[in-house]
Amino acid sequence: MAYPAPVTVRAGLAEEASGTEVEGLVFAGVLDGRGGAREVDWDGVRRWRPGAGTLWVHLDYGFSGARDWLMRESGVDMVGCAALLAEDPRPRSLAVGDGLLLIFRGVNLNLGAEPEDMVAIRMWVEPDRIVTLRHRPIAAAKEQWQALTAGRGPVGPADFVVRMCESMLGFIGQMAEGIDDTVDELEDSALAEHRAELRTRLAHVRRQAIALRRYVAPQRDALVRLHGESLPWLQAESRVRLREGAERMMRVIEQLDASRDRAAVTQEEMASRTAELINRRLYVLSLIAAIFLPLALVADLFGAGVGGIPLADSPYGFLILLGSLVSLSGLQIWLFRKLGWL
Repeated sequence: MAYPAPVTVRAGLAEEASGTEVEGLVFAGVLDGRGGAREVDWDGVRRWRPGAGTLWVHLDYGFSGARDWLMRESGVDMVGCAALLAEDPRPRSLAVGDGLLLIFRGVNLNLGAEPEDMVAIRMWVEPDRIVTLRHRPIAAAKEQWQALTAGRGPVGPADFVVRMCESMLGFIGQMAEGIDDTVDELEDSALAEHRAELRTRLAHVRRQAIALRRYVAPQRDALVRLHGESLPWLQAESRVRLREGAERMMRVIEQLDASRDRAAVTQEEMASRTAELINRRLYVLSLIAAIFLPLALVADLFGAGVGGIPLADSPYGFLILLGSLVSLSGLQIWLFRKLGWL
């Protein structure tokens, strides 16, 4: 039987390798308000001024140039800078004046990486500027940039926030569905036959569900809080979409909990079946030992090597002894069956 492989999601959607970046700038553009954007470089980022369109700057904070620009030139307050550059941030949302700090986790679609090893994207959103930071490429950011270059991207900050949340939720939901499907297949395989490989697969799926839920649960709380933030540029339509995103995230959490529990129940069932199989085999071995113990005693008595051994001089002595042992074995088996031991 072919067993299902560990859960994976679509690969190849992450951003390009950081070798194309200049001083930490992955890409930057000025949104035209109609779904498109005009790409700019570092000079364009520095020349941009409020009122010249919504600026989106996407940085790799692993570069000193990106960190220096954020702390010295961006105008973001030090509390926001510290949160954006934190080593291992938890998903959250926080309104600071007219600005919004968002930290989300997305599925890791980079080649050779485990999907549940989620990557963080940090966002600072203002009425006319968007600053996003990451260290490892993240698929949701590339999706939004590709949509902008095709003229079908976000038209403003509120639309950007909603689209990023929906994109990241889509990848998370896809992975949760994959985990659920894998648990279904493993449950069916466990009913058909018992192999150690199934236990390994189930343990891997449980780890995936636990790791994914670790970040999905606080991310749902962040979406709920974001829906309630009183920001003038966050329109009513965007709030409705964010609330719907929070509900979808809750369904993902419930699906992950169900998958984790089902995998645990299947593991326990397999462990119970293994213990039962071992007990049955030990039971059979015990019965075999009980049957042959009297035979060994009789054989030892007849082989004691002293005088007076019955039938020692008879040419039919061995056959008589063998027949007696067979009869004794049959009597024992009949007795065990009558007692319900067999």
